[in-house]
Amino acid sequence: MNNPQLNRHGELTHLLTTEGLPRDVLTHILDTAETFVPLAERDVKKVPLLRGKSVFNLFFENSTRTRTTFEIAAKRLSADVFNLNINASSAAKGESLLDTIANLSAMQADLFVVRHQASGAPHLIARHVAPHVHVVNAGDGRHAHPTQALLDMYTIRHFKKDFSNLTVAIVGDILHSRVARSDIHALTTLGVAEVRAIGPLTLLPGGLEQMGVRVFTDMSAGLKGVDVIIMLRLQSERMRGALLPSSHEYFKHYGLTREKLALAKPDAIVMHPGPMNRGVEIDSAVADGEQAVILKQVTFGIAVRMAVMSIVAGASA
Repeated sequence: MNNPQLNRHGELTHLLTTEGLPRDVLTHILDTAETFVPLAERDVKKVPLLRGKSVFNLFFENSTRTRTTFEIAAKRLSADVFNLNINASSAAKGESLLDTIANLSAMQADLFVVRHQASGAPHLIARHVAPHVHVVNAGDGRHAHPTQALLDMYTIRHFKKDFSNLTVAIVGDILHSRVARSDIHALTTLGVAEVRAIGPLTLLPGGLEQMGVRVFTDMSAGLKGVDVIIMLRLQSERMRGALLPSSHEYFKHYGLTREKLALAKPDAIVMHPGPMNRGVEIDSAVADGEQAVILKQVTFGIAVRMAVMSIVAGASA
């Protein structure tokens, strides 16, 4: 079956999801990102790889961290960057998504970075753009967030070096998390020893076992002996009905405290895709502690997004 993200040469031409991406493609992105990390320490933080290219950031859903890091990444690649104000655009006046894309393509767009509340929107766009135009998914509904997963993989590789012996726990609102889905696909493709999902039954989707994930509803059991802990935000805006008794009760059972962290390996790292709800899913003592690598994730995210954009824009039709 053809992968819509790859061209006939097997090169990455769009990044829509980590699902189905070959291991060598994921590794190529991580290796390329590694070459960009030192750029942050230079006086001139630019390379000319996307000079003359036009990158359009289309965020139909609010974001600060992701949009900003994509913008910084594109500018460091010397691209011309355009941030579309969706609330003031024709899309807010009823123009269809594909009409918006067609009009921007007529303005010589080379790459679209798309965040959309509807699952599948970036895939739809990728099917309708010209062969020389590329699409990067910056998060679609509850479906996927591939660049977040890739920066998570980069962070894990940076601190743990090798995936093969690791046990990784993903904790919290997995039901509504596109990050969790993308992380699970990437982790299993990269060959981690074990992926665990920890959360209340109401926030655990079906089918996790079929994805090769061990499921725990007891946090103490789930954290025992893990190497990496990825905490997730409670996505109240996506919840329908009362899935939890209260945030206080949630923190009591599933919030990461120093006591619960002590159940993991002594050198375990703590990650979070952000934004964090302190006192809900993570205690400040842990978030600001020496095992947390959350700010490193943000820093590495720029290099990873530079890698993705440089790779897809360099792919031929």
